[in-house]
Amino acid sequence: MQKRLQSRVAIVTGAGHGIGKAYARRLAEEGASVVIAEIDAAAAERVAADLARAGHAALALRTDVSDAASAGDMARRTVERFGRIDVLVNNAAIFATVPMSRAPFDQIDPAEWDRMMAVNLRGTWLACRAVAPQMRSQRYGKIVNISSGTALKGAAGRIHYVASKAGILGFTRTLAMEGGKDNICVNCVAPGSTLAEENPDEALLKYRQAAAATRALARVQTPEDLVGAVAFFACADSDFITGQTLVVDGGACMH
Repeated sequence: MQKRLQSRVAIVTGAGHGIGKAYARRLAEEGASVVIAEIDAAAAERVAADLARAGHAALALRTDVSDAASAGDMARRTVERFGRIDVLVNNAAIFATVPMSRAPFDQIDPAEWDRMMAVNLRGTWLACRAVAPQMRSQRYGKIVNISSGTALKGAAGRIHYVASKAGILGFTRTLAMEGGKDNICVNCVAPGSTLAEENPDEALLKYRQAAAATRALARVQTPEDLVGAVAFFACADSDFITGQTLVVDGGACMH
């Protein structure tokens, strides 16, 4: 590993499970000190402990990104521990670990719609707002937002999720325009259907396998397929790239 993030500090939200955990591990392997910002405090502690045993610097923080005070505390405690914030990966979302309804648009409860937006979209905004002062003071920052391939092609039965992830696309471009003057790069990764669940049942495995048939690279996608894109946007290799969305789905959605 090249250690492209040596001496950098990265926050990964929702890093206690699944894809977020894989992002955190890869950034740590690249040399970053990593903050596991996760609403599931026990999971955050487990991931941080695993990284520490592997020789990496890690901090677990119980964080609810939908709450402004919690997001602010995440940024404050990161600076207290590591002195700076170089990278923010906005991975926390309602999808798998926190389940959602998969129902027609007119059967989704309004409270669930609001909760989806509060975490997936508002949470991304609050996390960015929390780290921005530190990144501005450093004149450097990398923000990596996580959207979804479904935002580019639609997906029946989860319109609230798709709408929240479509919002991330416009959010990324607008924040990139605003952050450029402070040397803050803002980019987005849009994953395809990914087998990230920790204990998938047979029905879920069949669902992920069916998605593979729609790809140019016809196999099941795993979290390891996504970590390289996030590491690229987090490191100096992408210093002159901002406002972009990279679809990582094996060629299911080409745009």
